[in-house]
Amino acid sequence: MPLHKVVYLSNNTKLYLWKITEDFDTLFSQVKLKDSSLARLETMKSESHQKGFLAVRMLLQHNDYSDFDLFYDEFGKPHLKPQGCSIKDVEVSISHSNDFSAIAISDSKVGLDLEQLKEKTLRIAPRFMNVSHLENLSEEEKIKKATVVWGIKESIFKIKNEKGISFPNHIFEDDFSFDDKKATATLKLNDNPEVSGEKFQIQFDSVEDYIFVCAFQSINN
Repeated sequence: MPLHKVVYLSNNTKLYLWKITEDFDTLFSQVKLKDSSLARLETMKSESHQKGFLAVRMLLQHNDYSDFDLFYDEFGKPHLKPQGCSIKDVEVSISHSNDFSAIAISDSKVGLDLEQLKEKTLRIAPRFMNVSHLENLSEEEKIKKATVVWGIKESIFKIKNEKGISFPNHIFEDDFSFDDKKATATLKLNDNPEVSGEKFQIQFDSVEDYIFVCAFQSINN
């Protein structure tokens, strides 16, 4: 299946979703991989992960990039090489969950997380979020909101990419309504109550039975 959906998150940020209906051989035949990516693909034991990896490369090719334009810094964060006259690396974030792969491409720092809705996320919610934010919701609404909160923390972590960040102890979501499709959150690594921490703007939505979440550093930090 070709590109499933494009979401315009801002003037300089787009989210691309690929629904994986192809078999491994079909995807593999349509992408070109550098040697390091081939080696990485061969280490993946799950075919689902392999197809997700290849679908990400399909999304890159849809945007006139390729696997050869994708590189990772010393912290493991992905970047895209600049095109044309630009000298600035393009910000990119990548996520895969079962039947979908997604990339967010932006001029600004962006973190992306894609999660399938699962009851398990709600069961483990006390481990990573303020469960008071789930009060007075139906079971379905609780699962959706808990999934968004997990995505908020994952996407902020992808931007910062620092060892030792704790989801429950360092990343705090402000309460929000699922219908708003927007939220705010704070990363606070310093225990000093006078230190306000880093602020993040969040956008999220659903596609089929999946939730995608994108985080952006607030310009007011």
